[in-house]
Amino acid sequence: MEKNNIVRGSLMAVSQQNNSSLAESFLGADVIVVLDCSGSMDTADSTGGKTRRQVSRDQLIGIQETYPGRIALFCFANYCIFAPGGIPLPCGGSTDMAAALRYIQPADDCGSKIILVSDGMPNDASETLRIAREFKNRIDTLFCGPESDVEGGRAFLEKLARATGGQAVTSAAPGVLEKEVLLLMG
Repeated sequence: MEKNNIVRGSLMAVSQQNNSSLAESFLGADVIVVLDCSGSMDTADSTGGKTRRQVSRDQLIGIQETYPGRIALFCFANYCIFAPGGIPLPCGGSTDMAAALRYIQPADDCGSKIILVSDGMPNDASETLRIAREFKNRIDTLFCGPESDVEGGRAFLEKLARATGGQAVTSAAPGVLEKEVLLLMG
């Protein structure tokens, strides 16, 4: 699965395997996954009593192994970070979706699909929507939070997807995202 903190099939692994630059591998990716790694993802309400973070991490690793070089992974909480090794990074903190969208915005010209995965509301909903509307590509969203969703994260992600012409889907259980990411990857 992981060797030296690099997932088989991640952009870093593909870069090393092909003896090419990470930038070349990034340009070859056709999906950008922007994963919420805020504190709420540490809630242990997912399958098998695992946290949302554990389940989403395991599933993203599996997707990258199955579809090598197709996923560019970014993780966010209070800030956003590129994870070329394919392992979702534990950021912790709040849900600054606006910062995440600003961070990936330069990649909007690459033609990659964008899938934003979150379990809750952003810190600043209006700023997040404003930035999302600037994107040329659509932003698909995947809600991976609890069915009760008292914060309204599912509704917000649906609104964000609609604002960009994207598709909004909901995971089968908190943190579960493999089937839904594959659906959005097309």
